[in-house]
Amino acid sequence: MNYQEQTDNLHKEQKANWLILTQNLEGLKNALLKTFQFDGFNIKVQFNPKRITSSAAKVDKKSIEDRKCFLCSNNRPLEQNQVLFEKEYEILCNPFPIFKEHYTIASLSHTPQQIETSFGDFLDISKALPDLVTFYNAPNCGASAPDHLHFQAGNRGFLSIEDDYKMIESKYGKNINSKLEINISCINDSLRRFIVLKSENKEAIEKVFGLIYSYTKELANGDEPMLNILSWYQSSWQVMIFPRDKHRPWQFFEEGEKNILLSPASVDLGGTLITPLEKDFEKISNEDITDILNQSSMSIERFDTLINYIQEKLNK
Repeated sequence: MNYQEQTDNLHKEQKANWLILTQNLEGLKNALLKTFQFDGFNIKVQFNPKRITSSAAKVDKKSIEDRKCFLCSNNRPLEQNQVLFEKEYEILCNPFPIFKEHYTIASLSHTPQQIETSFGDFLDISKALPDLVTFYNAPNCGASAPDHLHFQAGNRGFLSIEDDYKMIESKYGKNINSKLEINISCINDSLRRFIVLKSENKEAIEKVFGLIYSYTKELANGDEPMLNILSWYQSSWQVMIFPRDKHRPWQFFEEGEKNILLSPASVDLGGTLITPLEKDFEKISNEDITDILNQSSMSIERFDTLINYIQEKLNK
């Protein structure tokens, strides 16, 4: 069954028949975008006012309990159709897109956002949708529906990290050797710390991810660890895992001139920052981007400890 073709057809149908999606896709064509250059790579910033609900979402326990889950089928708009994936997930068009093709992939069950038991599904979805980048936001670092397991996906070619990664890896990457059929590269590009897993072997990726999850779960005192994950499949999986130290930067909570309403998640760490307020789009600088992404990423010291942990476990 060709899920990519079904998903493409869903988008065409929803674009034609779901007014709010049609309007927001038209608005996206006029979204402002600018590019900042760093040492050998780029970071883009998009002004997208329709994303204000997601960027400023209240994700505390009481706020979640007080609203209906917008990913459960009974609470979704009547116009929103879906593609059923393996009788476990529904592929839905996101009505407030960042990408020209933006999807939410929601579990059929209202179960909490948790990647440990769904990572294999995440990889399967990524392979089944090769024209898309699939991504996961943990409950406390980007998921606006932390009470309902879901992933997202968007068209390839939008995130700057897709174009820049080879250069970033050659300049900033450190490889971890293992006996597994996998390439493991650890990156500190001065803005972000992340780990890239490349392999055709699903089990190898799951094994290394399990080590990352185990280490970060201990840091989270048993809660769901702060992780953002990107994945695409082209002959093999390429999975980028961004461990986090902080949900939102101090600028998010400031008032007046110092305020920048930016809540980084997978798309932002993938090189395209989403600003729902025009004032932030106009004033944001290289220095702001560096500071915000460094706050959002795992500290250098902790990241080095994570790398050593992975090496030790794989070399036993």
